[in-house]
Amino acid sequence: MIPLVYHDGYDLNIGRHVFPSSKYRLIKERLHRPVHTPRPAGDEDILLVHTREWMEALRDGTLSERQVRMLEIPWSVEMARAFWLAAGGTMAATELAMEHGGAYNIGGGFHHAFPGHGEGFCAIHDVAVAIRKGKRRAMVVDVDVHHGNGTAAIFADDPDVFTFSIHQFHNYPAVKPPSNRDIHLEDGAEDGVYLGVLGPALVECLNEHRPEILYYVAGADPYEHDQLGGLRLTLDGLRRRDELVLGETARRGIPFVVTLAGGYAMEINNTVTIHCNTALAGEAALANR
Repeated sequence: MIPLVYHDGYDLNIGRHVFPSSKYRLIKERLHRPVHTPRPAGDEDILLVHTREWMEALRDGTLSERQVRMLEIPWSVEMARAFWLAAGGTMAATELAMEHGGAYNIGGGFHHAFPGHGEGFCAIHDVAVAIRKGKRRAMVVDVDVHHGNGTAAIFADDPDVFTFSIHQFHNYPAVKPPSNRDIHLEDGAEDGVYLGVLGPALVECLNEHRPEILYYVAGADPYEHDQLGGLRLTLDGLRRRDELVLGETARRGIPFVVTLAGGYAMEINNTVTIHCNTALAGEAALANR
């Protein structure tokens, strides 16, 4: 089985919101398997990526009104702790992946976080923290419907980290710092178009960068019934997306870490199904190496 990392504290405690942070618990319950419980990242880990000013404001609840508006979720002690836990979870999943070939953090993927501010429900960039902590040649494959702007900005000048983002072009964020490889999809792209461009690009980038570890930011929001997305992938197309990325990665003997990023389907059960299918695809990829 693929190692699972989860903590009850992953819920951001934001109440009724388009971002359903209760999905983490629902995924864990649906998968119904033992989990590894992470410790929160230390402040010294967060500072590998983020400024002290941002870290302390987020931790202590002294965010300005403008910072809260950019973040788009209300501050609470539980919210701040959830981001430290998510970073600790992705760090723990990294070490499990190096041991087992892959691991799945039932959380994380907060790819819109920048060193000095948060955006789009993302306050701490857990994947960047794990990469900086691990000091390995890494590749980030981001399949969320929204461009991984924080990831691209953080690693813009780091030759050891290759950033790859496939996303809807006419969608958040308005400003998209260049990744090492960006695939800008037009509105309404369906399974065939999506998978047809993803596969060759992934192979080309893996051949070019040859990472020691791959981080898969597996957003559920390219789904055709997502509230914040404008692509038209079906449940089957999303499953095949996961099988493509994780299968290719595992066949090359590259350890992978899955994080979840966004997912805003009208029915939360569909978001949970998509994320659970990603775990099953990771498990199959490890079994078929």
